[in-house]
Amino acid sequence: MSARGDFIAMFGGVFEHSPFIAERAYDSGLMLVPLTSKSVHDALTSIFRKASREERLGVLRAHPDLAGKLAIAGELTEDSKKEQAGAGLDRLSAAEHARFTEFNTAYTQKFGFPFIIAVKGLTKDDILAAFEKRIDNSADEEFDTATAQVEKIALLRLQSLLPGH
Repeated sequence: MSARGDFIAMFGGVFEHSPFIAERAYDSGLMLVPLTSKSVHDALTSIFRKASREERLGVLRAHPDLAGKLAIAGELTEDSKKEQAGAGLDRLSAAEHARFTEFNTAYTQKFGFPFIIAVKGLTKDDILAAFEKRIDNSADEEFDTATAQVEKIALLRLQSLLPGH
């Protein structure tokens, strides 16, 4: 495999199902050796921010619902599965699951993309509280909040890929 192919294989999933970000970062010459979580995050985030609004919306829409159908069917990416399990979203009661489903549906209907939050270090109650608060945001506020959360998720994923860097 080429250096480009290796880079994309390693970092193409950092932004959920959006390898174009890693491809553009590599092709732009933004990658500095040695690769650190900060340098790779800076490069990928720069590309993400330069992407068209429609492309960024596509990245948001690539994220799964929290505790949603993909989780139940076991079809999450490994990263999403670990992140959701870490917040206890794989161990919800029937009532809690119904509440998440209700919030996911209302949120997606209002904003056109799933609720996105970096769940590391959060509990299911923290996440539900954020849902309740953010559902009242304007479309522009929530787009900005969701894209910031995507960038935070990317950093957390990079820190696990490049520990100690």
